[in-house]
Amino acid sequence: MGCASSNGVDVNVEKSKQRRLSVGIVDKDKDTEVKGSKPNMGALQGLLAEDLLKLVASHQSSMPQVAVGRRHSLCSVTDDGKISFANKSVKLLGDELDPAQQGIGFTCRKGFKPESPNQDSWSLLKVENLFSIYGVYDGHGQKGHDVSEFVRENLPKLILRDERFKTGDMHSLLKDSFWKIQDIIGFMDEQQTLSAQMSGTTATVAVHDHIQSKLFLAHVADSTAVLGKFEDASRKKIQAIQLTRDHKPNLKDEKARIEKAGGRVVFDGYANHRVYAKNGRYPGLNMSRCLGDLLGHAEAGCSCDPEIKEVDLGPLDHVLLLCSDGVWEFITPTEAVTLVHEFGPAKAMVAAERLAKEAWDRWIQEEGGAVVDDITV
Repeated sequence: MGCASSNGVDVNVEKSKQRRLSVGIVDKDKDTEVKGSKPNMGALQGLLAEDLLKLVASHQSSMPQVAVGRRHSLCSVTDDGKISFANKSVKLLGDELDPAQQGIGFTCRKGFKPESPNQDSWSLLKVENLFSIYGVYDGHGQKGHDVSEFVRENLPKLILRDERFKTGDMHSLLKDSFWKIQDIIGFMDEQQTLSAQMSGTTATVAVHDHIQSKLFLAHVADSTAVLGKFEDASRKKIQAIQLTRDHKPNLKDEKARIEKAGGRVVFDGYANHRVYAKNGRYPGLNMSRCLGDLLGHAEAGCSCDPEIKEVDLGPLDHVLLLCSDGVWEFITPTEAVTLVHEFGPAKAMVAAERLAKEAWDRWIQEEGGAVVDDITV
């Protein structure tokens, strides 16, 4: 997502361009550096060099009674200088993935923001007959693409390397993993290997337990997860169930926490309520929970504490959508689920691209081509 500077620009023009993006007009002269809390060193040691597929193999070996199939790991890779609506590069590990056979679709398109690369990231890990982990991470701020990629790379590993992943205590595991990655981001910022004082990311992670037919979701910010479910056994009509709520500063509970911590919630005059420190014009976030954004956490009441949801999946549950808010800004969950359902599982890749194109077209229609956010499906 975009970030507007207050130095040497026409503030009114910049406000117009940024009114729907995550970071508003901020005071770039703020020079106080806030250090992140010390990380859990046990989690940090070896994490950066951890092999994701080796972690997967350890889970497979612990469950010899399960006929585990192939292992698929796909994720986005940050590109510099990509043109608008270009698809982000993809890294494949493990077995080849046939999207048509697996019913999986994905795309990550750069918005119309010449000043920054595509700041969205995503990850997909599937072990047939055992589990899947999906994630969408929408960066914001000057180095938001670095933060989103760091979280994309390391949050799934934190989840997998925890013994509770084997025992099924997913609620506490997911909460702790978000707090750990936030601590690690703070440590990396302190070591000057990651810039996260005023850059951060959303995070929405879905863990699908194939054996128990359960779905566990953990999220901060506004990369929404939606479940498409058939209304009845005829499977003719489908309904959308929003599984996550957007963490916005004007929500009653979020605003109360922010103000209790000394922050302020201010309407920007266009479309967003934003979070500011008590005596400053920063960070200007339009979300109340996020990862990174160390100043926002230290001085404005932002939180990295994820909301957790558990869903029992049944035969009528048809499609799971995880998308960045580049999709949801102008498309409702019902519209998105209906569009995707028209293509069916075998054409999931086509459905993802079609939804992304519809989102792009609506940004152009609504904003007149002034700005289009990054779009991930």
